[in-house]
This record gives sequence, C-alpha cells and structure tokens, in this order.
Amino acid sequence: MPNLEEWIPNRKAKQILAEIRKRGIVSKFDLLDLSGLTSSTLTRMLEELTSTGWIEESGLGESSGGRRPLLYRLKQDRGFVLGLDVSRSTTRLVLCDLQLEKIDSASWQMTERMTPDLLLQEVVRATRKMLAKHSIDPDKLLGMGIGAVGPVDRTKGIMLNPLYFPAEGWNQVQIGPRLERELGVSVLLDNGANTALLAEYWAGSQQYRHLLYVRAGVGLRSAMMSNGQLVYGAVDMEGSVGHMIIQTDGPPHPERPHVFGCLESFVSIPVLEKQAAVRLKQGRRSVLTEWVDNPDHVGFPHLLKALSADDRLVTELFTQAATYFGIGLSNLLNILHPEKVILGGPLITTNELFYQISTQTALKNTLYYPAYPVTFTRGKLSDDALAVGAAAMVIDRLTS
Repeated sequence: MPNLEEWIPNRKAKQILAEIRKRGIVSKFDLLDLSGLTSSTLTRMLEELTSTGWIEESGLGESSGGRRPLLYRLKQDRGFVLGLDVSRSTTRLVLCDLQLEKIDSASWQMTERMTPDLLLQEVVRATRKMLAKHSIDPDKLLGMGIGAVGPVDRTKGIMLNPLYFPAEGWNQVQIGPRLERELGVSVLLDNGANTALLAEYWAGSQQYRHLLYVRAGVGLRSAMMSNGQLVYGAVDMEGSVGHMIIQTDGPPHPERPHVFGCLESFVSIPVLEKQAAVRLKQGRRSVLTEWVDNPDHVGFPHLLKALSADDRLVTELFTQAATYFGIGLSNLLNILHPEKVILGGPLITTNELFYQISTQTALKNTLYYPAYPVTFTRGKLSDDALAVGAAAMVIDRLTS
C-alpha cells in the first residue's frame, strides 16, 4: 500500500501540481512566476507530470506579444479519492476525481442498529461496488478521507468519545486503521467541521485568507482556516464552540450536566425538541398537539412543519435559539475576525428564520462592524460538504 507522499516523490513536482490544481487551468508562463523555478526546471517538471499522467495540455493561452503559451490542467481520471462523512444522523460516502467532481455516492441512516462494525462493512461493500460500476482500477484509488464527529485523534485515526450516536459502540473506534486494512489504501481522519470547511474553500472561497465555518444541528461544530490552512489546537477543537459559556446560571449541557449555560445548552436540535415538549406539557397551544399524542415524541421534522405553518410556539423557540446562536457567533467574530463565515447544518439549511435572525444578531453585537466587513453565507455543498471535504484532504496530502 503506497503512502500518499509516495505517489509523487518529487517535491517540486508536487508544488507545480498544487498550483495547477488551485487555478484549474494555468499557462506555463504563469507557472514560472508562481513557482519561482527556472524555465528548464519547470519544463522538466511539467514533462514528468505529463508523462506520469497527472496533468495534460489544455490548448494555448492568449499571446502577450510572442508565442502563445501552453495551458495545463489536472488529468481528472489519473486518480480517484473517497470521502466519508460519519455523522450522527446520516453517514455519506462519495467517490471523486482529482478535481473533486462527484462520481458516485452512498448514504446510510444512523439508526440504533448502525454500530461501527456494521457501518464499516457497508462502506467497504459500497466502495467495491462503486469501483466496479465505473470500471475504475483499484490501483487508481489514491486514498480515503474521513470527516467524523469529534473529538478525534487525527494521528492514530481514532474516533474518541462522540455524543448522541443512536447505536452502541461509538467510543474509541479505530476507524482509520480498520478501513486501511480492508481497502488497502491510506486513510486520513479529521473532524467533520474541518473537512466541511476544506470543501467550501475549494468550492469557491479561495480568495479569502481567513474563514470560519460553523455547523448547527444535533450539536455545534466549528472550524477555522487562515491563509488556506486549517487552524489546529493542542486538542481537537471541533465541538469547542458549543461549550462557550454565555450565561453562567443557565441550564446544564444535555450530556455534560456539570457545565452550565454553554451555547449548546440553548442551540441544538435535541434542545429544541426538549423545549417544545416542556412547553406542551405546560399547556401551551400548538399545532404540534395535532401530530403527536405524547409531547416527548416531538421530533425535528415536526418542528420544521410547525414552523412552516407559522406556529407561534415553535416560531418563538426557533427565534430564541437563533438569537443565542447569533450571540455566540458575535463572540467568535470579536475574537477571530474572519473575513467570511460559512454556516451549515440542519438548523441553517432547513429554514430561513434561523439563518436571518442569527446573522443579524451576530452583526449587531460585533465590534467594529460595519468598518469590519465580515461576510456571511450558507455552505454551497450542503449535505455533501463533509464528505467532499474529506476527499479533498487526501488530494491536499498528495500535493503537500
């Protein structure tokens, strides 16, 4: 099993490939300026990458007075990568080419029966089926990236002790080593927020130096990028945003009762479901009573349906959660000062109310705004972001 670093052993060739990947199509003249290499060295590197099938010529560029320059681009089918998003509700697998174009995908609902053993069996089976379906030689499979619910040990490829998984066994899962053995390729692991941010970066945010990604759903997950590089701390930081204390005498965290008043105690799907159940038991009127016999059976789909019906109770709950989320975002803006904030996750993508209130609240409480012109946007890739970003992680390692 070749390591990712061994696919392209020449460091200068990696540098050239990275520049071509970043720009899509680029001329030899531009590569001279970008790489700082001599013309003879660049020519040799381009010939090497062309002969080994990593790049191909793409016509001629515009002339600036002399001979029209050759254009180069990645040869998309030179290799293929897998991206796996292991989340609490749905797990997704994507097969991509070198330009991160999705070729195929599969998904699984994370029910009470979906243990790590069963999921890994399904992933291996789906991978082999995809390769056969698209007539892809297994030798062209460069590797797999995994974006998983944190905390994770990236070095050892282990999911540590994530919360809220419906099935048993999701602690200390050696997901990286196990899939390496089954698939015979290198497997990289990171938390899902980081891989989602990578995907959004490659999907059109490369002009920004400082990016913040926050995903709001069953929990709160975040990632930060500076100068095109993910920012890491001494420990996995994915879930840290949810533990930002915003009210010291607030409610306890749903799974960590010794922590009071943290952001995730006010903003998450389980909290919204619990608050709706409590209000119904207190006698609040709502269309929810027409759909469930027991308040404890209220689920997120019920809440979204009630929100679409302008139900007063549910609108109130979402407004309150969005306001708290906006306060948490403003704290991040005041500390990190990103140029662009990308928001994702079910609470963002399923309704307009939450997105609008949270972003307006964040800007209202941000120091230096509007002199500090931060941009908010929803993620471009929606449900595929974490998996596609995991695949991008493999290509990043290939060219680094």
